[in-house]
Amino acid sequence: MSKPTHKILITTLMVIVFTALLVTACSKEGSGKGGAKQKLYVYNWSYYTPDEVIESFEKEFGVDVVLDYFASNEEMYAKLKASKNSGYDLVFPSGDYVSIMMAQGMLERIDTSKMDNLVYITDFAREKSTYDPNMEYSVPYYLGASGIAVHTKMVKNYERSWNIFADTRYTDRMVMMDDMREVLGDALAYLGYSVNTKDAAQLKEAQQLVDKKWKPNLVKFDAEGFAKAFASGEYWISHGYAEAIFEEINEKEWGEVDFFLPEGGGPMYIDAMCIPKGARNYELALAFINYIHKPENYAKLLDRFHFPASVNTEADTYRTTVPFYTIEQLKEYELKEDLGSSLVMYNSAWEKIRYVN
Repeated sequence: MSKPTHKILITTLMVIVFTALLVTACSKEGSGKGGAKQKLYVYNWSYYTPDEVIESFEKEFGVDVVLDYFASNEEMYAKLKASKNSGYDLVFPSGDYVSIMMAQGMLERIDTSKMDNLVYITDFAREKSTYDPNMEYSVPYYLGASGIAVHTKMVKNYERSWNIFADTRYTDRMVMMDDMREVLGDALAYLGYSVNTKDAAQLKEAQQLVDKKWKPNLVKFDAEGFAKAFASGEYWISHGYAEAIFEEINEKEWGEVDFFLPEGGGPMYIDAMCIPKGARNYELALAFINYIHKPENYAKLLDRFHFPASVNTEADTYRTTVPFYTIEQLKEYELKEDLGSSLVMYNSAWEKIRYVN
């Protein structure tokens, strides 16, 4: 066999070098085993994840984000509790459930030293995150409240309070969310009580208000379909989240909808980003949390869902839309807290509302 020529040697070396560079590039682009892209498994609320941010994260990090959705904290918690290894790398519980999951050892400790964008978390969000003030297990994602949406073409001269659901003129045209803390919290706030009361007499009064005055006028309690049914005209008055309501309505028709947070307060929520115990892609989950809070990226969340900038200090600089409600309105509202042993009392009140005629 003859020896290879000089040109063949050079060509061979070039191929080797090119192949090495290609392999290195692929590895930097988030390749997993077998050369497949690394995947980040995210479990978030419906209507809550802006596609633009997900797509830009995937492109920048060379990974795939796999999204699953839940409609309530209870659903999310039950799914994670049922399996010690749910497969999710990132979940978005509300503050009261962060408390529960922390206490039950369901969350990984977060290495905040790897996230330089946490400097943009607002004082408002930090003050409300009493369950985890140092962000050891959670990072605030969004702080907001549910409100009431009204089709103004069909509904006239209405009370802009939680007691709108007592208006018998609109029986069988109204819906409230199938959410214990939200509905009971609305009633407690309307009566002038704390949404976290542990006073049995106050809770009973709220239960009776819902059961006797509000429930008879409702089509049903609905956690998932309230927005679509409101958009279709099945419901004229809907309790719910602004982002869900307006997601289902053509923007040209937004002027026909009055969405408001009733004066006097109500339950407020803070949703957080947490890493479940045993998450396989811990470092990538940290990168995602940090990426979300880069102001330019967080502004995309605000624009997509018309949120006020309740959690990120600099995002308003980059936003292009007007929010559906303001931070000043939110300041009247009260964060839902972990009820501890009083949760049993709330569950009992809710069961009577939901399942006893």
